[in-house]
Amino acid sequence: MKFKSFAITLALSLALFPAPQQADPISKIELPDMGDSSGTLISPAEEKEFGEAFFRSLHSQIAINQDAEIQQYIQTIGERLVVNSDAPGNPFHFFVVMENNINAFAGPGGYIGVNSGLILITEAESELASVMAHEIAHVTQRHLYRAYEAASRLSIPTAAATLAAILLGTQSPALGQAAIIAIQAGNVQFQIDFTRENEAEADRVGMQTLAGSQFDPRSMPIFFERLQQSSRYYGQNIPEFLRTHPVTASRISDTRGRAETYPYKQYPDSLGYQLTKAKIRVLTSTDDADTLSYLQSRLNQGTTEQRAVTRYGLGMSALKSQKFNAAESIFQQLSKEYPNQPQYVTALAHTALDSKNYSIALARYKKLTEQFPNNEAIKLEYITALLKAGNAELARKNLFQLQSKTQRLPIYSQLLAQVYSDLNQPAESHRYLAEYYYATGQTKDAILQIKLAQKSKGLNFQLSSILNERLNFFINQEEEARRER
Repeated sequence: MKFKSFAITLALSLALFPAPQQADPISKIELPDMGDSSGTLISPAEEKEFGEAFFRSLHSQIAINQDAEIQQYIQTIGERLVVNSDAPGNPFHFFVVMENNINAFAGPGGYIGVNSGLILITEAESELASVMAHEIAHVTQRHLYRAYEAASRLSIPTAAATLAAILLGTQSPALGQAAIIAIQAGNVQFQIDFTRENEAEADRVGMQTLAGSQFDPRSMPIFFERLQQSSRYYGQNIPEFLRTHPVTASRISDTRGRAETYPYKQYPDSLGYQLTKAKIRVLTSTDDADTLSYLQSRLNQGTTEQRAVTRYGLGMSALKSQKFNAAESIFQQLSKEYPNQPQYVTALAHTALDSKNYSIALARYKKLTEQFPNNEAIKLEYITALLKAGNAELARKNLFQLQSKTQRLPIYSQLLAQVYSDLNQPAESHRYLAEYYYATGQTKDAILQIKLAQKSKGLNFQLSSILNERLNFFINQEEEARRER
């Protein structure tokens, strides 16, 4: 399938070009429809396919977060913003990239990524929300389609892979070079011309979304200012993001003036934001001793709740270092003090699981699923615990009860593959492992797994038909991409 115009963006990485203007009034801005709803540029079906292919390519090239708790948090914040955006009915997919670089981006199909480094540099939940609202505005105002013009010679798989490679070019020169080669091979020219007007529009619309979602509109200029100040300390090693997307005084002034048109009030951070930051800090740390020192220095600072968050971070640090007794002690105390906070009691269950106390872990997770019946992250952890404890059949039943949006995550296919392997059903195991590989951008491995599934004994007609259909699909995807390399 050919992508008709490839007029879509690879990521606008917060696109922080200066755009000095007078602040607009609070009343909602009505902008002209500059999009492609008629299918002139790209049909909804093509956009969906392109977005999915783009996300698969990202999986194969960078570290996409696989922690269900972190994913649930970022998706919840994103959905809260989308409801108050100009396109509340559009599909959006939010995810965290486990990279320390300060970055955020919007891709085709409403896929919006936020780097862990950006989350950690924020000092308030509204600052994180301001970044996400800005990126949502780029999507709803169709800036992605106005930012690029290219020839129509690339298939969707190749276009998505090229987009992902260009997006990652500042992080990996090799991938950036691969993108250039792909473009040259397809005789395609990219024209990057994201305008000041687009950025000003994204600021205005994003701020409206932010305020409508009960986040602090003043957080946008505050965060911009922090980025500007931080850039002074990098010297010649300033990140590519800040070099290509400068934060200027005029932009800060413009957003501050607009924010001041909104009534002032307090916007407290959610505990989920604080705990997510603490968890990300530990998981992405490359110097565990330094992280431990940082957390210990803050142990007696802030409110009671903030000190509890620091203790949680210390517990996660102990768990990461396999100091199970220390982690158990911390999470036991936090669970007693905050029995209704899922992160604390989930961490206690996770400690038992990691220390291989399976009976205790299962009891704790089962209680958690009863206490928080709608928490999909807890359900995924419970299923993982069931598999580690050797109860594949119950794990299978629980997998089938997950929400449809959870079943679309790569981890769902990965867990099902493990379930069927444990149940001694190799054909089904290879089938779902193939789906996992395809979802994470590894089409060749997906083809291999389908072929292994076809060699399994006792295949019925229905499963054989499914395997044949998926094999043909994977082969066509791979051949289409190979023709344009």
